[in-house]
Amino acid sequence: MFNTIFPKIHKEGYKFLAISIIATFFVLLFSKFLGLILILLTIWIYYFFRDPDRFSINDDNYLVSPADGVITNISEQVGPVELQLENTTFTKVSVFMNVFNCHVNRTPLSGKVEEINYKPGKFFNASLDKASEENERNYYKIICEKTGEEIIIVQIAGLIARRIVCEVEQGQNLKQGERIGMIRFGSRVDIFFKNKKTLAKLGQNVVAGESLIASI
Repeated sequence: MFNTIFPKIHKEGYKFLAISIIATFFVLLFSKFLGLILILLTIWIYYFFRDPDRFSINDDNYLVSPADGVITNISEQVGPVELQLENTTFTKVSVFMNVFNCHVNRTPLSGKVEEINYKPGKFFNASLDKASEENERNYYKIICEKTGEEIIIVQIAGLIARRIVCEVEQGQNLKQGERIGMIRFGSRVDIFFKNKKTLAKLGQNVVAGESLIASI
């Protein structure tokens, strides 16, 4: 119950939370009004960097959502040129995270991280199509240990995001729903897959590591 109300926070939030608490303390000495504003900001920082435990289905016949947020795109598209997959057609599902969503990202299935490719870029609104090619982004190719199929995850920084955090390494084995990183302050995550039935719906709110995106 306690962990539900007060979930642990991601280590990326320690610095921001400490600065906000210290600033709030000193401002309260001079202005209760401004101090109240900073108290609310501190609560929001804690909320933004929350990192609650999630419980995946643990069945690689399914793909779980890599992010919290809303499904904004479901389409057939070629794979990322950054991974030399521009001649392969995938189903692409996009999850947009606003500043109130949990921003910790997770792997949709169990498998091995075959490739990671980081691309610096701009910071357009992550909901725009051009963000896929121009924004800061990080690509993961994960090979399912059970079936040998590959899926692609793309973290895309958004309008006010300024850092993509990768917490896994090439060659690392992951379990379904395991944390792979996070994006700070509003962003998008795309997942590319083949030969599966899409279960997600446009406009659906999904939970990272738990909501089902696709199945065999």
